[in-house]
Amino acid sequence: MEFDTSDGPLSVQPAGLTIAGWTARDPAAVTHHIEELAAIGIPPPSKTPLFYRVGASLLTQDGQIDVLGTESSGEVEPVILRAQHRLWLGIGSDHTDRGLEKVSVAASKQACPKPVGGALWRLDEVADRLDSLELRAEIEEEGQWVTYQSGTLAAIRPLPDLVAATRLNEGDVLFCGTLGALGGVRPAAHFRATLSDPETGAELSLSYKAKPLPVVT
Repeated sequence: MEFDTSDGPLSVQPAGLTIAGWTARDPAAVTHHIEELAAIGIPPPSKTPLFYRVGASLLTQDGQIDVLGTESSGEVEPVILRAQHRLWLGIGSDHTDRGLEKVSVAASKQACPKPVGGALWRLDEVADRLDSLELRAEIEEEGQWVTYQSGTLAAIRPLPDLVAATRLNEGDVLFCGTLGALGGVRPAAHFRATLSDPETGAELSLSYKAKPLPVVT
């Protein structure tokens, strides 16, 4: 995979991928997320947070992904990558099959590609203001873009704590969890998101379309 960075182009062969779930910093927010997923039939986690190991081959920078059926949706997340002996911060979407999630959250994490943006920031360059960084996601509904998720990284467990819990090796990627969905978790084919730094005005972005494949029985 190729990324743009302030140090120049960065070429990475991902070695491992971990998806962190249930990472809200506020216990009430964790409960809310569990309840909103329970409302669509998804069982609660055994503990929080949880770390799901999935195939690194799921990572993609393509503008279109193939998914089975029409029950999947994205989730904007900060992404941590260890490469060239340092940590980098990016943006990704934990695109998830919501139908399969009702059967097994772990299986649903493995079922869909995981889009990531094409640029990274050095984590040490924003480490002093991580909580102020802003996440925003939009989905297209009835021909209009609507806000789906919005908030700062202060709503997510501190990223250094999540990194420490997973002990990333060279080439490893960590999706760090997400924000609650405005209006509830729901499928959407078109997804776009940003991670912005209010102090500098810099922004990481991600945009893609999920193409549904027919469900054959």
